[in-house]
Amino acid sequence: MKILKEKSREYKGKPYYKYKVNIPEKIMKESGFKSGDELEAEARKGEIKLVRK
Repeated sequence: MKILKEKSREYKGKPYYKYKVNIPEKIMKESGFKSGDELEAEARKGEIKLVRK
């Protein structure tokens, strides 16, 4: 997997970015997550944990 940086907009000459991760279908099935699920993220050094809201 890779983290993708995408420019979302520009305001007064300053660009603003979003970061996205493509999750493989196998991992989605194993996790029980579905498209459209609301998630919360917990971050630690070197780790991001996603949990369903």
